[in-house]
Amino acid sequence: MTTDNAHRAESDLSDRPLAVGVTVIERFLATLPATPGVYRMLNQRGDVLYVGKAKSLKKRVVAYTKPERQTLRIQRMIAETAFMEVITTHTEVEALLLESNLIKTLGPRYNILLKDDKTFPHILLTGDHDWPQVVKHRGARSRRGEYFGPFASAGAVNQTLSALQRAFLLRSCTDSVFSSRTRPCLLFQIKRCSAPCVDRIDHAEYMDLVAQARAFLSGQSQAIQRDLAKRMEASAEAMEYEQAAVYRDRIRALSRIQAHQDINPADVAEADVVALHQAGGQTCVQVFFFRSGCNYGNRAYFPQHAAEAEASEVMAAFLGQFYADKQPPREILLSQEPAEAEIVAAALSAKAGRKVIVSVPKRGDRKRLIEHAYDNAREALGRRMAESSAQGTLLDGVAELFGLDARPNRIEVYDNSHIQGTNAVGGMIVAGPDGLMKAAYRKFNIRSTELTPGDDFAMMREVLTRRFQRAQKEDPDRDRGQWPDLVLIDGGLGQLNATVEVLADLGIDDVALVSIAKGPDRNAGRERFFMPGKEPFSLPMKDPVLYFLQRLRDEAHRFAIGAHRTRRAGDMVRSPLDEIDGIGAARKKALLHHFGSAREAAAAGLADLEAVPGISKSMAKKIYDHFHPQG
Repeated sequence: MTTDNAHRAESDLSDRPLAVGVTVIERFLATLPATPGVYRMLNQRGDVLYVGKAKSLKKRVVAYTKPERQTLRIQRMIAETAFMEVITTHTEVEALLLESNLIKTLGPRYNILLKDDKTFPHILLTGDHDWPQVVKHRGARSRRGEYFGPFASAGAVNQTLSALQRAFLLRSCTDSVFSSRTRPCLLFQIKRCSAPCVDRIDHAEYMDLVAQARAFLSGQSQAIQRDLAKRMEASAEAMEYEQAAVYRDRIRALSRIQAHQDINPADVAEADVVALHQAGGQTCVQVFFFRSGCNYGNRAYFPQHAAEAEASEVMAAFLGQFYADKQPPREILLSQEPAEAEIVAAALSAKAGRKVIVSVPKRGDRKRLIEHAYDNAREALGRRMAESSAQGTLLDGVAELFGLDARPNRIEVYDNSHIQGTNAVGGMIVAGPDGLMKAAYRKFNIRSTELTPGDDFAMMREVLTRRFQRAQKEDPDRDRGQWPDLVLIDGGLGQLNATVEVLADLGIDDVALVSIAKGPDRNAGRERFFMPGKEPFSLPMKDPVLYFLQRLRDEAHRFAIGAHRTRRAGDMVRSPLDEIDGIGAARKKALLHHFGSAREAAAAGLADLEAVPGISKSMAKKIYDHFHPQG
C-alpha cells in the first residue's frame, strides 16, 4: 500500500449549501488518480462523514458531482463536505480492507456501522509451562499456547471450562499460585483438578490428560469418549471401582458439553454462519460459530444504516467490519450474496492469509444451518422492534412527566460508590431509544485529595464538572450526540443543588435536571422526584414510567458499585514491591518465586536479595533500603 496521498480541497464558507459541497468535490477530483484506493469526506471541523473505496477513485468520486442522482441522505453528506482525503492502494482488495478498518475506527455518520461489536472469548491451553493450564482468554494472543474458539459469550466459555475441568482434571490456577502450593486446593477435593502442583499425578499422566483435552477441543470428542469408555470397562473388570467411577464422571462431563451444542453438522468443521433479516428499515445479523465440528454459540448484531440500505450492501459492510480485527474461519456461510461478493471473498482470504470460502448454500446441512440462523435473526429483530416501541412509549412518558420539549434521545444517570470515603468512584450510565447504551457508560475515579471522606455532594460536583467540561470541549456545537437531554441524579435535594451549582458555574442552563430519592425506609415504589424550582412529587406505584426510572437508577447504582469493587480489589492485591521504582513484572515475579511472598522479600537480607536471579546488586540495595530505611 502506498503512503497517505492526502489531497485536500477546502472551503471556508460558514453555511453549507449543496452547490458548495459539489464545488469542493470537483476541485478535489481534478487531482484524483484513476487507481484503487480509499477516500474520506470531512466536514469543516475535520469530522469524517464518510469512508468509501473504489477500483478507480476518479470514476467513483465523480458521481458525487451529480447530486440529483443521489438520495437525500447522500445529498446532505455532499452539502456538509468541506474537504476530502485519499489513500491510494495497489489493489481493490487492499482498498476494501483499509475501508473496513477506517470505518470501524472512525465511525463515520453516513456509513453503515457495526457499533455493538466486541472481542470474543477463547479457551487457551497454555504452552509456556511444564504443566499446561486451561483458561479463558480474551484479547490479543500474546501468550504461547493453543487457542480454541471463538465462543459467542463468556457464559459459553465458562460452561465448557467447567465441564473440561471435570473431564480432564487440568489445572486452572496461575503459575504463581501453582508454584506456592504445599497441599491440594479445593478443586482437587471436588474432583476438578489432578493437583499436579503437589505431585498427586506424575508428568506423563498429566500430559496424557492434556493430549486428551487438546483432541477433544480439536473435534475428536467421539474418539475420546470411546477411549474413556474402554478404560472404565477395564477398571470395572479389574474391580478397580473407584477408578471406574472417575472415568464415568469424566464421560458424563463430556456428554454435558455436547448436550449444549444444539446442532452439530458432521461436515462443517470450521465455519461462521451469517444470516441477515431486514424489516421496517432495520437489520439483524445473526452469526453462529462452528469450530472443530461443535457449535460455540451465536450472537445477534444490529448494524446502523439508512432505512433504504439494501440487504446486499449491509451484508458486505458487516463482513468487512466484523472481520476487521478477527481471523476469518475457513468457511463463511451466508443467507445471501453481499455486494461485490468476489472482492469481499478475496479481501477475507487476504486477511486470513489462506483461502476463505464464502458461499450461499442452496441445499443440505449447510442450507439448514442458514435457515436456523435466519429464523433467529427474524425473531431477534422482532423482539428488538417491539422493545424499541415500548421504549419509545416510556420515553414519551418521561418527556411528559418532566416537561421536556420532546422525547429524550439520551438520558444520563449518575451515582457514586465508596466505603467511608475510600476508593470513591462515580458512575454514569446512558439510556436512549434503543435501551441502555453500554458503550457510553463512564466511570470517574474521584481524584480530589481535599474532599471530606464520604462527602457525596463534593464527589458529585467533581464527576459532573469533569463530564460537562469534556462535553464543552469535544462537542461545543452539541451535534455529535454527546449532550444529554435529561440528567438523572441518584439522591435528594442536596445532590440536585450540587448539580445545579456545577452547571451554573460552567454556564450551562438548558439541560433538564432531576434527582430521584428513595422514600421512607428506602422503599422502592415510594420515590420522590426533585426538580429545580418545583415541589418534590411522587408517582403511583404501578406507573410504568416509575418502574422505568427505577431501573435506570438501579443500573447506575450497579455500575458504580461494580467500578468501586474493581478499584478496591486492585488496592487489595497491590504488592509492597509495586512501590519500588524499577521493579517491573519480571523482577517482581522473580522475587515472589524466590521468597514465596512480598512479606518474605521485605524481611530478606541484602545478601539474600542479591542471590535472586535477575536482581543486580544495585537493585538489591534499592529494595533493601526501601524496606529498611533506618539501615
